[in-house]
Amino acid sequence: MSKEEHRQNVVFRNLANIVSILGVVPVCILFGEHGYQFLFPLIIYNNVMDDLDGVLAAKLNIRSDFGALLDNVCDAIAHPVFVMVVAMHFYLEDMAPPYLGAVCLTSGLVATAAMIVRVVTRISPTTVTGTGSPTNELIRHVLLVLIVAEIFNFNPSPYLLAALAAIFAFHAVSMIVPFKMRFLIRGMTKSALAIGMVNVALLVAWLSPNAAPIVAASLEKSRTANWPKLKAVQ
Repeated sequence: MSKEEHRQNVVFRNLANIVSILGVVPVCILFGEHGYQFLFPLIIYNNVMDDLDGVLAAKLNIRSDFGALLDNVCDAIAHPVFVMVVAMHFYLEDMAPPYLGAVCLTSGLVATAAMIVRVVTRISPTTVTGTGSPTNELIRHVLLVLIVAEIFNFNPSPYLLAALAAIFAFHAVSMIVPFKMRFLIRGMTKSALAIGMVNVALLVAWLSPNAAPIVAASLEKSRTANWPKLKAVQ
């Protein structure tokens, strides 16, 4: 095998890993002075790349233990950043009552800690996978809530802060529970087409905010519609 063929083979075998890394790198934009205005596209971009690496690994048969570990590490970098940026943004907003900002920030930090715990426990080869809710489920919920809040002029408002605090607190628990949560949207989308449709729905919600409530309701409907089927399988 020539050096060029070897180089191409290495790139091919690490294609999914490259996608994983590319999905995280642009998150640094959020640390800029006006970085928060890029939150929505960065969340969607990261979600697409996070799903794409898994699809490529499966379709191209290039799965590896290193790739699975790298995917978890990339999630551990990007998703806590999203949560902390949102929590800190609204903590610094000047609104009444001010304690809601502190509650939002505190619950965001608790959710961040839960994400770190989840990722660290999944690094161990003896850990049972498939339990709890994935970290990107939290990020999708935050995205849809923020978009809907803009439609109804709840951004910023005490209602939005209370909703974010509740979401952070709920996922802080759901991410680390020791049992499977079978009704999660991403957990029920196994095919590449279904995964792509979820990302298209998020993109539509961002580009056409009025569609966000419909997208959120559709995702919830597809979740509840699968309950009987999933219970039957159990």
